[in-house]
Amino acid sequence: MSHWRRLGGAGIALALVVVIGTAGYMILGFSFLDAIYQTVTTVSTVGFREVEPFTPAGQIFTIVLILVGVGAALYAFSVIVETIIEGRLNELLGRRRMEQSIASMKGHVIICGWGRVGRSIAAEVEAAGRDLVVVELDETRTEGIPHPIVLGDATEDSVLRSAGIERAAALVAAVDGDAANSFIALSARAMKADLFIVARARSQDSVEKLRRAGSDRVVNPQSIGGSRMAAFVLRPHVAEFLDVVMHERTLEFRLEEVPITEGSSISGRSLRETDMRDKTGALVLALRDADGSFHTNPNPDTELRAGQVIIAIGTQDELDALVRFVGR
Repeated sequence: MSHWRRLGGAGIALALVVVIGTAGYMILGFSFLDAIYQTVTTVSTVGFREVEPFTPAGQIFTIVLILVGVGAALYAFSVIVETIIEGRLNELLGRRRMEQSIASMKGHVIICGWGRVGRSIAAEVEAAGRDLVVVELDETRTEGIPHPIVLGDATEDSVLRSAGIERAAALVAAVDGDAANSFIALSARAMKADLFIVARARSQDSVEKLRRAGSDRVVNPQSIGGSRMAAFVLRPHVAEFLDVVMHERTLEFRLEEVPITEGSSISGRSLRETDMRDKTGALVLALRDADGSFHTNPNPDTELRAGQVIIAIGTQDELDALVRFVGR
């Protein structure tokens, strides 16, 4: 039985004792006020005095009322204390477990803001198998969140530290205001220089400001939504294919990005020399240089260099093979 049901049962039992006691004393000749007064003083064991002389029947009734009523009152009091103490302990223990969970994370994603955008981002991050921490200022929004939560203002350094920013791989600033997202990006960049930061912009005018504040990428959901809707109108099959490849978990083919690190065996060799397609099965769609420029459908004689990112398509097994091949 839950604490709330036990608390309700104890309250009902105590109320019944008061009602029965009051009715019993009224039957014995007490007025309503005297009857309820006598009942409350008897059950609470205050023991001032009898408001009316007791007959033998009244004495017997009072003995029974003491035995039953005091027991009910003590039970109700114990349930109240237990509910308060255990609820507080559960809160403290839950917070402690959450802090330990966050402290054990490394390479996780911090999502600042649990609105519609934040929830959508969390679903994608979770589906990709990545750990995440949610930072939210409004406590009413946090009920039922199935992820570690840090309650507080994400513009404050102490809150970001509580979310494990020193060990995080990425941060998403998705609170409701562009100014707040700018502060979050600025603080996060100052606290960890190599953190990958994605910021939400409500206004197109704020995009450049958010970049200057330290965001690696700035997304305007309204603009992206409009572009996608236009793509479905103009090139519906292409748009749907890209949607399915990026978001549909049951599709065989996936898109993946694989960075070429220092010391990789393929660095300094051409695509043709690596024989990457035959050895992994994954198809290289593009290469991205360190300066951010793309080379789509790269020539087989293109030289691969450390710092580039390979963008490939293939099955999950083929992409896993590609990751192992590039990381050798």
